[in-house]
Amino acid sequence: MATLLYVAHVLCAVVWVGGMVFAMAVLRPAAHEALEGPQRLAMMAAVFRRFFRLLWHVVPILILSGWAMLFGWYWGFGASIWHVHVMHATGLAMAAIFAFVALVPWRRMRAALEAGDRPAAAAALDTIRKGVLVNMVIGLATVAVAAWGRFGG
Repeated sequence: MATLLYVAHVLCAVVWVGGMVFAMAVLRPAAHEALEGPQRLAMMAAVFRRFFRLLWHVVPILILSGWAMLFGWYWGFGASIWHVHVMHATGLAMAAIFAFVALVPWRRMRAALEAGDRPAAAAALDTIRKGVLVNMVIGLATVAVAAWGRFGG
């Protein structure tokens, strides 16, 4: 069971962090290069609709599998090692940032697009971009900490 939890946990982290890296390093620059503003807004709305829907499933699985391993494998906070504490803290921070991005600027962007207010949609998209960028940096650091803690001591 511990191995299954670990695999689910790692796969969810890969989907989340990898999706953010792809969005920021590949998709966004390509969209700016190839699409005009209205098309870019429509495409990014479609991308985030799908990605955020996926994350509403991935993030809880990631957190719950982490807690299951924390209390089942590492015997709780007191017995766990440093990288587990870091992963826990950064994972909760990332989940909070995701919830904010998905519940505030993402809703603003959708409402602005429905109302035909492209400047407001673009402003909301910029807020989403900043939130995803912060989460991407935290996520990459968390992956590095996880690998270092697991194999580096």
